[in-house]
Amino acid sequence: MDGNGDGVGDFQGLTDRLDHLEALGVTCVWLMPFYPSPNRDNGYDITDFYSVDPRLGSLGDFVQFARAARHRGLRVIIDLVVNHTSIDHPWFQAARSDPESPYRDWYVWSEEKPDDAEEGIIFPGVQETTWTWDEQAQAYYFHRFYAHQADLNIANPAVREEIEKIMGFWLELGVSGFRIDAVPFLIEYKGLKVQPDTDPHEYLTEIRDFLSWRKAEAVMLAEANIAMDQADEYFGDGDRMTMVFHFMLNQRLFLALARGDGRPVVDMLRATPKIPKTGQWAHFLRNHDELDLGRLSESERQEVFAAFGPEPGMQIYGRGIRRRLAPMLNGEWRHIAVAFSLMFALPGTPVLWFGDEIGMGEDLSLEERNAVRTPMQWNEGPNGGFSPADPADLVRPMVSGGRFGFETLNVARQRDDPHALLEQVRRMIRERRAHPEIGWGPCEIVETGEPAVIGLRQTWQGNSVLTLHNLADRPVEIMPVLAEGTPTRVKTLLCDHEGQMVERIDQPVRLQPYGYCWLKLLGDDAALP
Repeated sequence: MDGNGDGVGDFQGLTDRLDHLEALGVTCVWLMPFYPSPNRDNGYDITDFYSVDPRLGSLGDFVQFARAARHRGLRVIIDLVVNHTSIDHPWFQAARSDPESPYRDWYVWSEEKPDDAEEGIIFPGVQETTWTWDEQAQAYYFHRFYAHQADLNIANPAVREEIEKIMGFWLELGVSGFRIDAVPFLIEYKGLKVQPDTDPHEYLTEIRDFLSWRKAEAVMLAEANIAMDQADEYFGDGDRMTMVFHFMLNQRLFLALARGDGRPVVDMLRATPKIPKTGQWAHFLRNHDELDLGRLSESERQEVFAAFGPEPGMQIYGRGIRRRLAPMLNGEWRHIAVAFSLMFALPGTPVLWFGDEIGMGEDLSLEERNAVRTPMQWNEGPNGGFSPADPADLVRPMVSGGRFGFETLNVARQRDDPHALLEQVRRMIRERRAHPEIGWGPCEIVETGEPAVIGLRQTWQGNSVLTLHNLADRPVEIMPVLAEGTPTRVKTLLCDHEGQMVERIDQPVRLQPYGYCWLKLLGDDAALP
């Protein structure tokens, strides 16, 4: 929300909207980059790691926000973007202007353009190379992402020391950890003339040690699109990343939704390795980037494209979809709700992208990933309650008109509607928080005899919850296959069909199209509440 009327969301406005987050039931707010920036890449091109972009407020506004969040029981984690800086950063300006500058070795340089400069491009069709000639420096500099984002030299001890200073600064101002951007590229030694002989993953232990000394309960959430055989390199023995986004499962989940078949999710859950008890996978439906389908086979990717992004303008980088969740599922609230319910039922930590709790849409007229980064829709008033500024002055235009426009789809309209998506998500979060066995307990895949239905049983400290999700557009009747001796009496915690109560699981359970059901297993002699 815009708190000062200039058309840009800021810390003052965010502080005013903390009541919405508290009522929703979230426990932690992840802030995307808010540092000073030329804003060529949504703030991920940083010119000062120790301040706040003036458009968004001041350090004082940040501290006031962090204090208000803490009083509501909300933790705050922030983006740690230290793989690169903006080329406008004073460090890079010093590095390019003088080969003898101490900052020269803070970046990665080459007198000749490397032969592999066109390999490993992150944004195909937009980015042409990973090495760009700098006229002032008379050398090429390495950039894994856009040319205006020069990579830092992580092998330089001075760079590592500076990263610790950045972490320590924000920890002192009240944050509870960091979402670490582009972790696989942060720890790579690509382009260095002398390759260090140490495993780059050891650096993750180094920053985790620093974090633990400064604030023991703080976390690090890794943005790392990794294969399952790399998990131990990122979690370590519980001494590296606290959480890692499960990109592999996310991609299989959308394949399952496209097919109306739960087996891609089940197969990936079976392929997911055990991780340290203090670690967690972070699960999500959509985020602020494209829906990355790069880990699927070509035929699988085309299936998901056909279902959720059939038009070329909906696709991006040859591998992803630049749409929000609700439009991809055609605004079908039952379909959206079962996707949310499944995310909350997975073993790990659920992460929501703002606006998805009300089913916001995208603006495909905006470039690249900005299509899903439009302002929050609070009410049907001017600019959706986001800002009192002239519409022409908004940081990005509001999604307006049609079924996803702010005029009809907003928080105010859904707040008191028991059938709205917002209320369904609230109920899911409430049950998820009330039953910590989901997330903490070992997860058992339950056979249902129906490929469309995903059955998961999670047990922790003597409590057990069974969740059932039907991804098909038809009703199904199933009989969960549980181990001998499993209690047959259950309490219905959550169900998509109002009034439906399941009392026993030794009898068939009927699920509606896109239906879901959460059941708490009771001992046969336990009294029902």
